[in-house]
Amino acid sequence: MNINHIRNATIVVEYAGKKFLIDPMLAEKGTMPPFGTGVGLPPAPREDQNNPLVSLPTSIDNIISNIDAVIVTHLHPDHWDEAAIKALSKDLKLFSQNEEDATVIRNTGFRNVEVLQEDTIFEGIQLIKTKAEHGRGEILEHAGHTCGVVFKNADEKTLYVAGDTVWYDAVQEVIDTHKPEIIVVNAGDNQFLVGGSLVMGKDDVFEVVKAAPEAKVITVHMEAVNHWTLSREELKNFINEKEIAYNVLVPNDGESYTF
Repeated sequence: MNINHIRNATIVVEYAGKKFLIDPMLAEKGTMPPFGTGVGLPPAPREDQNNPLVSLPTSIDNIISNIDAVIVTHLHPDHWDEAAIKALSKDLKLFSQNEEDATVIRNTGFRNVEVLQEDTIFEGIQLIKTKAEHGRGEILEHAGHTCGVVFKNADEKTLYVAGDTVWYDAVQEVIDTHKPEIIVVNAGDNQFLVGGSLVMGKDDVFEVVKAAPEAKVITVHMEAVNHWTLSREELKNFINEKEIAYNVLVPNDGESYTF
């Protein structure tokens, strides 16, 4: 498999001969409002900066070239934006987390939308929808539902894309059940000024490594939208201190890995 980290949570996964685009945010730098009070959310860091904070590392045409399917874990605009809706072919196979999201996506013109199940098969690849919690406690009311997905195929290592989730017992359960060899986690520790982490921070990443010490953990969703609180530099220092740098990969935008 090859995993190309584009920006934020957007990745392109080449797996068992098929090419998946996951959580596409394809907007130009600074063309979307910041998360926070201006869009009816709690106050957030960097509300004076429009999203995305950084440009795409390559052209949209390069990103969407030869895509076989798109997976949208949820409809927050840093995972599924107007630029993606405009750029992608409406005939592309697209997977959503539930029927509610599927209906919204179909209403934008996409004609081949399927809801992920616990045993979805696409071109010989098993796609397993996994649970996720986009924060802890009361902040979940603002964050809403999301999911992750496990990829399985006899010719590939097992891949777990955890999605927008913090570390909690269901993530442990996915690791115990499916024993993924490659794990992608959203690790920018994004937060509002109240309510705590919405996605994994460095301690959550450490829990993932302890649960799957033989796996490679790729950290994405970093430094691209205004409410991030964990930088790549801080995470790299942390994994060096914890002596888990061998286990954890911290890609720059545009960086790829082959397994």
